[in-house]
Amino acid sequence: MSTEKPKIGWIGLGHMGMPMSRNLLAAGYPVTVYNRTPGKADGLGCALAPSPAALAAASDVVITMVSDDASQDQVLFGEDGVAAGVSAGKTVINMGTVSPGASRDHAARLGRLGIDVLDAPVSGSVKPATDGTLLILVGGDKAVFERCQPIFDVLGKRSFHFGGHGQGANAKLAVNMMLGLTLQALAESVVLGAKTGLDTDMLLDMIGDAAVASPIIAMKSPSIRAGKFPAAFPLKHMAKDFGLAVEAAEAAGAAVPITRAACGTFASARKDGLGDNDIMAVLTELRTQSAL
Repeated sequence: MSTEKPKIGWIGLGHMGMPMSRNLLAAGYPVTVYNRTPGKADGLGCALAPSPAALAAASDVVITMVSDDASQDQVLFGEDGVAAGVSAGKTVINMGTVSPGASRDHAARLGRLGIDVLDAPVSGSVKPATDGTLLILVGGDKAVFERCQPIFDVLGKRSFHFGGHGQGANAKLAVNMMLGLTLQALAESVVLGAKTGLDTDMLLDMIGDAAVASPIIAMKSPSIRAGKFPAAFPLKHMAKDFGLAVEAAEAAGAAVPITRAACGTFASARKDGLGDNDIMAVLTELRTQSAL
């Protein structure tokens, strides 16, 4: 049996895609990349494809890391998209956060071409992506998941196979709901503290030692203290994910009243120009709404 690593085609060199593709290169995988802004590939030290179709033709496994349904549809099925260059027997893995419906639709369309497909979005932001400690949430055929496990082992600390196509996407929405709700709750606590005269630094110290303490609260507290929110996970992506979570809940008949409220907060924050800031900039929105 050959031990040669498969040739990987990577599409999307954003906040997450760049460190993830670097980790694959460091692990010895032959990687070709495509990005709408080609200059982002400078310094990676790998081949740059002129189109998703050319990348797919040169690769055994195509991995996409793009931001939404429309972008995923474009790189797969648009002009010179992956579908135009991929051949039967190859594998396409979507590691971005798209809707479960889009995941199932794309898997069906590529499946008719003889392509194996996984949805494998990740839980974690830029640092875990850099460190290779992401959680990878997978939907699709179990045998395909097991075949791709060595790739996932480079990118993350643990992979979960949740079932058929779209189930990885559902799992990502579930965990991102928790993320967004936790940080909105933290922001609301800070706003209430400020409006009632509590010292913010002391409040954060107390929360960090209370039963509600968590790694994400510890991670975001320094940015609250500094009042600066450089993007590790852009707020606009959380706003998008909340919208997808509400849609998925409606389709499944799940009651998610708190998520609906948070969806409105993040939509307002994005409308107010905070989308490119970190998710924790929801605090800025709530401070504005509270006249702080």
